[in-house]
Order: sequence, then structure tokens, then C-alpha cells
Amino acid sequence: MKKFLFTLLSLATLTLCAQTDKRLYDISEAISAERIQSDIKTLTEFGTRHTLSDTVSKKRGIGAARRWIKAEFEQISKDCGDCLEVFYQKTLVEKGTNERIVHDVEVVNVVAIKRGTKYPNRYILMSGDIDSRVSDPTDFTSDSPGANDNASGMAGTIEAARILSKYDFEQSVVFVGLSGEEQGLFGGKGLAEYAKTEGWDIIGILNNDMIGNIKGVDGYISNKDFRIFSEPVPVTESERNRRARRFYGGEVDGHSRQLARYVHRLTSTYITDLNPMMIYRLDRFGRGGHHRPFNDAGFAGIRIMEAHENYTQQHQDLRTENGIKFGDTFEHVDFDYAAKLTAVNAITLASLGWAVPEPERVAIGGIVEASAKLQWSEVEGAEHYKVYWRDTTSPQWQHSRVVKDATELTLSGVVIDNFFFGVSAVSKSGHESLVVFPNAIAR
Repeated sequence: MKKFLFTLLSLATLTLCAQTDKRLYDISEAISAERIQSDIKTLTEFGTRHTLSDTVSKKRGIGAARRWIKAEFEQISKDCGDCLEVFYQKTLVEKGTNERIVHDVEVVNVVAIKRGTKYPNRYILMSGDIDSRVSDPTDFTSDSPGANDNASGMAGTIEAARILSKYDFEQSVVFVGLSGEEQGLFGGKGLAEYAKTEGWDIIGILNNDMIGNIKGVDGYISNKDFRIFSEPVPVTESERNRRARRFYGGEVDGHSRQLARYVHRLTSTYITDLNPMMIYRLDRFGRGGHHRPFNDAGFAGIRIMEAHENYTQQHQDLRTENGIKFGDTFEHVDFDYAAKLTAVNAITLASLGWAVPEPERVAIGGIVEASAKLQWSEVEGAEHYKVYWRDTTSPQWQHSRVVKDATELTLSGVVIDNFFFGVSAVSKSGHESLVVFPNAIAR
């Protein structure tokens, strides 16, 4: 009988979880592959967008590219009644900082903020990279169209801004073009430092780097698979937290990993023709992306990108060898696929924008007992809370319980040793915060 009642409860929980928001379907369907295609084309026509390239020309170089991006954000803002705050964020990087900086350069990011109505100092970011490169990372004059790496991510960010500018959110949503990625992740580092100086409370950053290729170098073709890279726990965690984790678990439950799970869940619910792949590492082996500087600063951050890469089109001089055309050119981009991954970002930004903050404190108890006990801090504006648990080897949350009018729950018959747990807060509109892994012991 007890097992039967637990089954009924689980079914009821699944029914609650299955509720959806039509606005997220509308947002997903509004993303235009045609507009993304047009923007990628424009970006490739600047010749090169190398970080150290021409900043004066109106037609060539990174200066012309970032002015065009800023103008696009400003037009989007004008169309929504000046709803975006658009500005440059700049950092001077001196010659010799590393071997790729061969002259002093001002690394300039283009930022557009849709300010939150209730939590204006809480930010969820979507980024693409402005810059491109060829084989030699110090070659800032040769043609470097950078169609997929990373005009695709930049065009997706602009398109997401077009769609989401039509909505109001309780938390601030930021669209940003980052520079200096190929020279050492300088744009991300500069913006992360700016965010710290300004006291931004960053929920997380969705870094989009190469979202337009569907044919791998091995010949495998798929327009459904994409990867979500995330680090396991913050590199900035304290020694006390590290020692606690050794005893209480949570090796794969840092805030970046929870953000990755959030993207995975939303995609599985709203864009069912995609296959999100959780990749348990910071980035590709031996390589890096612009979410890393945010991770280094202690913020949640993930990389969203294609699953099947073609290395003949990455960081290559334009040439033909043995019948193979090398170079990151326009004809290799699948614009419908780029639109799908843009939609993944857009619904995530919107859902978190409509959510309430996560509980600051989640405590757990139940040692040498047959029940797990959870307590958490109250979140202003939360309609209810969700307690999650999963097998310790499961990548995704498997079970959940809705809790109303309370900030604690005892899970009778659920042995604390056999599962991992977490708690999220849910807004009146049904949108969840990120899940918080227990960070205290219930007494």
C-alpha cells in the first residue's frame, strides 16, 4: 500500500512538472533562421574580425563589426521603446600580455541589458564572440570570415535580443558580444571584472561558441545533437566547502552544473526535436571558451555548442589542399540548426527571467535515519518550492516533490545515503530558479 501511494504521489508530481508556459513555445517559434543567416552574412563581410585588426575602417575589421552590432542592439531598443541599455565595455590589454598580443589593444565588448522589473541587479547573460582568426593567431590582416566561429553565436545573440525585447522580465536579461576570445578570453575576463566592480548578482552566462555546424570532420551529420559543457563545482569555493563536499557529496552539483541541467530540462520539454548532451567538463579537451572567465570569477557559466565539429573549418587559412577546402566560410553554416540552438538560449533566458531567486540556504539532515530532512530559506515571491532527489550516479534529477506554505520537508522512507538532493523556488508564473544543492546541516 505504501509503495502504491508513493507511485500515485510520483505521478502527481510528474503532472505538475509537465505544465508548460505557452510563451516559451511562442519565443522558440519566433526565432528566425533567415535573420540569423543575414546577420552571419553581414559579419563575414567585414573581412576579418581579429581582435587586433582595423578599428577605423567603416567596412573592414573588428571596429566596423562592433559598431554594426551596437547599431543592431540600438535599433532593437528603439523598436521596443528604448527598452535596452546599450553600451561598450572596454579593457586595455598591453602588448606582451601573452604571445598573441603583438600590440596594445582595447578589447571592446558590446552589451545590451533588458532591465528586470523586480530584481534589476540579478542578471542572466547570453554571449557570442565578435572576433575571428585564421591559422596564425597573430595574423590580424588576412581574411578571416569566421562564419561559424563565431558569427553563428553572435548572430544568435542578436536574434534572441530581437525576440526577448518584446517581453518584460523580473530579472535582468543581458545580450553581449565579447571580443578577444581567440587572444586569451580577454573579453569575458573584462566583463566579469566589470560585473564584480558593479556588484552584479549573476545567475549565469550562456556562452554560445559555434552553433551552426552539423557535419563533423568524421562525416557524421546531425541537426539534433548539441553539447552543454559545464564545470562540476566552482573553482572559487572555500576550503571549508571543499572539505564538506568530501563527506556530504556534491562533486557534480555546483551552480554551473545546475545551470546545465536547467537548459537540458527546458530543451527536453519545449524543443523535443533536439538532443541536449550534458558534457561533464569545463570545455573541450585542452581548449577554452568565454564562459571560463566567469567561472574563474565564481559565477555560473556554461558553453552551448554544436556536437559535431569540422576542424578543417576552424582557425584555418582560406585555401584548398588535396581537394579539401579549408576555412570557416558562410556556406558551411546550417542556419536552421543555429536557429534551434538560439531558441534553446532564448527560452532559458526567459524562464530564468520570469523566475524568482533560488533559496540562499538549503540544509539537510537524516543521518542514521530512514528519512531525509530538508530545510531552506524562504524566497520572497515564491509560490511554492520543489525538492528534488536522484540516484548519486544519475546525471539528471529523477524525483521531485512540490512543497507549499512551508520551508521544510521530511521524505519518509528516502534514505539520505542513497541519493543527492536539491531545492528550487518556483514563481507564480510557474518558472523555477536554479536548483540549490544542500549547503548546510539541518539540526
